[in-house]
Amino acid sequence: MITPPDRPDGRAPDRKLRVETHGLDVIADTERKGTPRTLFWPWFGANVSILGLGYGAFALGFGISFWQALAAGAVGIVFSFLLCGFVAVAGKRGSAPTMVLGRAAYGVRGNRLPSVISWVLTVGWETVLCALATMATATVFGRLGWGGGTETKVVALVLVAALTVVVGVMGFDLIMRLQTLITVVTGVLTVISIALVADHIHWSAVSAVPAGSVQEFIGALVFMMTGFGLGWVNAAADYSRYLPRTASSRGVIGWTTFGASLAPLLLLVFGLLLAGSSADLDEAVAADPIGALTTILPTWFLVPFALVAVLGLVGGAVLDIYSSGLALLSAGLRVPRHVAALFDGVLMIVGSIYIVFVADDFLGPFMGFLTTLGVPIAAWCGIMLADLALRRRDYDEPDLYRPTGRYGDVPLTPVLLTLTATALGWGLVTNSTATWLDWQGYLLHPFGLGGRSGPWAYANLGVLAALALTFLGTLTLHRDRVHEQETLAPSPATDEGASL
Repeated sequence: MITPPDRPDGRAPDRKLRVETHGLDVIADTERKGTPRTLFWPWFGANVSILGLGYGAFALGFGISFWQALAAGAVGIVFSFLLCGFVAVAGKRGSAPTMVLGRAAYGVRGNRLPSVISWVLTVGWETVLCALATMATATVFGRLGWGGGTETKVVALVLVAALTVVVGVMGFDLIMRLQTLITVVTGVLTVISIALVADHIHWSAVSAVPAGSVQEFIGALVFMMTGFGLGWVNAAADYSRYLPRTASSRGVIGWTTFGASLAPLLLLVFGLLLAGSSADLDEAVAADPIGALTTILPTWFLVPFALVAVLGLVGGAVLDIYSSGLALLSAGLRVPRHVAALFDGVLMIVGSIYIVFVADDFLGPFMGFLTTLGVPIAAWCGIMLADLALRRRDYDEPDLYRPTGRYGDVPLTPVLLTLTATALGWGLVTNSTATWLDWQGYLLHPFGLGGRSGPWAYANLGVLAALALTFLGTLTLHRDRVHEQETLAPSPATDEGASL
């Protein structure tokens, strides 16, 4: 039986917090500590967001039954976080950030393409989470009669953004401590929240929801993948890189997958039961899961509920801002890590202001954002996983920073595979809720799938196609290159290019 670790970080209790100085450099053996069980804390804390309730309504929105939605959600959540677990093994084997380890497949400067994509995805996610935390605070205050207008939103945005940016700038040590706190507090309060609104669940209504087609089931499954694990694969090694080289790879995979999947699975089940019990509640949860819950929770619990809602969202935003800073450095920006995180924090605040005070619709653009960036991230993930599977030795760390080293500068095969898979993927997805993405789906008719209005239009096949194409393509075309790299003698250590 898996039990959470007693000590989340493996460090002495009196260790003073300070701004993390590590950027893209390799973590020295003397600084590696902990066990795979320590990965439970950051991954649970980052995925215990009340937003997970909304995915129940999103899944039913594909036109499928409760049991179909439950199966699609469970498979999509666990499988996508299992991909994160596999990528996390690379962190233990290379002790560098995720997007640096990708250089083994993409080359030192060829890796800037996926680094930019990763940066856009993580900045987008941290912005969405910060905005939702702000709106959650205003919603709860409004229900309590304490004011929920512009002034409340401004104060909430300042506090949420300040907490997220400060922790992201401070780095790994503070993140691990905060995520431990978030895990304990939100875990307990989430269970209480569920118990308090359980009487709004009506199984007769839930079980009467009609079943949908295979295409609709696949669409829901892929949406769950993009909303959960595929939104984290590009950061999965950023925390396992601090583990000792001797740490169990199975433990890294297991604790990453378990910690990340546990809360979303619980929230998904509850979200499905609530959304399936009432058409009005289904619509409310889909539009605003936090606001929907405030209408059925007892007034005395709204303040604790606000705490669990905000902390859960901040937990995800903190990990995103930390990893977005690392991705920005890997894309070529030559500044200290904390400066990159601060820069991303400014972008997060600007984007949150737009979502909270300007945008009229959140769900449509959000779904379009997930699906659109889910395609190139799935393509990157396929290459990363296949490259990792082909390797029998740890990474040659100095060559991760040398364009003239064994991993090369800009090898064409992975770049062309990524571009081809992305073009194929975007041709097989549609986003009717985001008009600025109506150009997608251009391959659905040529491939005989019924076009943009056919039965396969919302199956999101493009994400699966991108993942499969790059994984199989890399296994086929990259094998000899990896074998040649691993026959070379280890490189001498160097301080060159830690910011490349």
